[in-house]
Amino acid sequence: MALFWVLILCSCLSIGSVQSQPTSPPVNCDYIDAEINSYKPVVDRIIAAVSKGGFFQSHTYATLSNFVDKFGPRLTGSEALERSIDYMVNETRDFGLDVWTENVTAPKWERISEHVKLIEPWTSNIPVLALGGSVGTPQGGITAEVVVVKSFTELVDKSAEVSGKIVVFNQDFISYGDSVKYRSKGASIASKYGAVATLIRSITPFSLGTPHTGHQSYDKGVKPIPTLCIPPEYAEMLYRMYKRGDSRVVVSINLDTRQGTTITRNTIVDIKGRESPDKLVIVSGHLDSWDVGQGALDDGGGAFISWNSLVLMKSLNLKPRRTVRAILWTGEEQGYIGAAEYARRHADDMKNVIVAMESDEGTFTPHGLLIKGSLQASCILKKILRLFKPINATQVKSSQYPVGSDIELFQAQNVTGIALINENE
Repeated sequence: MALFWVLILCSCLSIGSVQSQPTSPPVNCDYIDAEINSYKPVVDRIIAAVSKGGFFQSHTYATLSNFVDKFGPRLTGSEALERSIDYMVNETRDFGLDVWTENVTAPKWERISEHVKLIEPWTSNIPVLALGGSVGTPQGGITAEVVVVKSFTELVDKSAEVSGKIVVFNQDFISYGDSVKYRSKGASIASKYGAVATLIRSITPFSLGTPHTGHQSYDKGVKPIPTLCIPPEYAEMLYRMYKRGDSRVVVSINLDTRQGTTITRNTIVDIKGRESPDKLVIVSGHLDSWDVGQGALDDGGGAFISWNSLVLMKSLNLKPRRTVRAILWTGEEQGYIGAAEYARRHADDMKNVIVAMESDEGTFTPHGLLIKGSLQASCILKKILRLFKPINATQVKSSQYPVGSDIELFQAQNVTGIALINENE
């Protein structure tokens, strides 16, 4: 949580906009050394409060664990998510912070039942989880031969074989960023060639028969087909059977889902700036989760890091120059729905956002920060993080690609984006 105080510090420094493009000429930001160093006592006070037996030590973990145990999974459109939002609003008010919610119209998808079974060359149930937004199967399900591929290129090569069959993607796991395209777009691409369903190897390097769920979407003009994830070892098994070619490989799929729309809410917490209240420093994470887990890591931890940053700031009576805003997003798992509505509703405020930060890429030991922004912003951030040497969190890495998830929409409007570098291995 201490690293999110980098943004609090950004709200206090007497710097102007740092939203210039990363292609700017090299800059020297030594002019700000003295001011940054003057905040060392404040940073030390923050670090002491969240560690070394301070009154906020383990506070984020304690409040997060209570939250996820109280509400469980928080799928967009669920009663659990809306009750959890009410809870956060009440907790925030109890700390004397300014809080409100803003309505968001979002897709509502429900998993009713799912079952996948190997029919030939022998019978066995296959662990499975439908992907978010997937359509269901027709009554009676789908039974068909499989075509197993390891890449989109191989799918194109086998496109003449695909019509009327179930496509299984058994892609290698390189990294989440490299491999997730098969989950997000596999169904749409397979459907173009006449596939009746897709089974996707779960996007993970490790498994004990555990399928994953996640986001996927259908391209416009493509017939939606059922799409589900299976464990890596089952994808490998189907691949071996298919490659041998000495017998048919037949699978049956039964999937029941419901789809509609719902009204949900972003939760916004402010500490007003004492000099430039119209200027914003944003910290954020999303409260919604998928329906098959408590959502502690994705993204309860990120939401509570952001929220507790303002709670701690209020408790320490720290008053920033600029407004510090925590946003607890909704509808992230459905495709940044809450963030998109915020960007639409607050379009006129985007020019006033100094920096936007999000924790949605793991919440283990922090080592530093990843930044998508100008050379000036990176230079200033490196100097700020020197103050975090006591907790070994001084790394700064620049990215040419958007960082975070919801805050991609801010970076598209040239707002500097920052995400945590964590020990996620």
